[in-house]
This record gives sequence, structure tokens and C-alpha cells, in this order.
Amino acid sequence: MKRLVAAFALVLLVAVGIMPATWAADKTIATQKAKDVVITLKSESGQWTKGKNAFVLEFTSAKDTQPLDAGTVTLNTSMTMTGMAPMIAGATLNPDKAPGRYLGTIEFSDTGTRQVTVTWDGPAGKGSTKFYAPVR
Repeated sequence: MKRLVAAFALVLLVAVGIMPATWAADKTIATQKAKDVVITLKSESGQWTKGKNAFVLEFTSAKDTQPLDAGTVTLNTSMTMTGMAPMIAGATLNPDKAPGRYLGTIEFSDTGTRQVTVTWDGPAGKGSTKFYAPVR
């Protein structure tokens, strides 16, 4: 009975927005392997949309899928359009309590495919990678 009440309370908190939606992020937007590190971008809906987005960035070992502490992490996006300056958006990222997991927010003023650049510097080493993710 206590588990049922706790589960109901968790769903209610996410639904009313008291608890960040990123805690429920379980659908993959994109995955990228860089050397021995796998970076997975997730959100509750499995996509980014125009406006403000909450997401999770996870770092795991390519060898054994164990979480990796990436230390200081940044995520930026850009979208080029002919005849215009690139549209650039930077994310706000904070480490989660779970190792290798970072909670983030980013805002997009328009739809389209973004080039995503992720950099990290910490116990898992130093690196960066680029991949693409759509904004719908």
C-alpha cells in the first residue's frame, strides 16, 4: 500500500510541475559514441520542441555500460540557414545525484535540425563530440 501511495504521489508531482520532468526522462533523442564514452541525450517525450525543453545527458562506458563521471559538461547547439547567421543555443546543465547523469534545460526559438556539441572534462577524461538532433 505504501508503494502505491508513493508512486501516485510521484506521478502527481511530475504532472503538476513541482518535480522536474527530467527525472522522468526515459526516451532517447540521440546517442553518440566518442572513444570509450557513450553519450545519451534523453527527454520525457523523446524529442526537443520549440520553446523550453528539459532533458537528461548520460555518460556511460562503451566497454561495460557503467556510468562515468564526466566532470564539467557543456552542451551547445547550432543551426545554419542560408543567408543568415547561425542560430546558437546553449544549455544549462547540472550534475544529478546519479553519477554520469546531468539534468539540463535549453530553449529553441524555431524548429529544425541542430548540430549538438557536447564537451566534458573530468574523471572520465576530456573530450568532445558532435551529433545532430531535430527540434520539432
